[in-house]
Amino acid sequence: MTLLKSGTAIRWGLRIHLLYYVIANVAQIVVWWLVTPDHFFWPVWSILAWGVGLAFHFWAVRRFLSESNHSGQPRPER
Repeated sequence: MTLLKSGTAIRWGLRIHLLYYVIANVAQIVVWWLVTPDHFFWPVWSILAWGVGLAFHFWAVRRFLSESNHSGQPRPER
């Protein structure tokens, strides 16, 4: 069984992923600043690793939306 999502739902998924990325990493930076500001900036690891995942998500969404526009299907609403 295939589950088809609209372009709007796919864009919202990416926006939510980005929102959680920003919230979680800002929270980690605040914890680092409050607890160990004079030590190594350890939040860099999750910022980079999660950033790679977010970049792949962005790439997949852009690719999916561009393919759906070229396949003759109606363009997803914004």
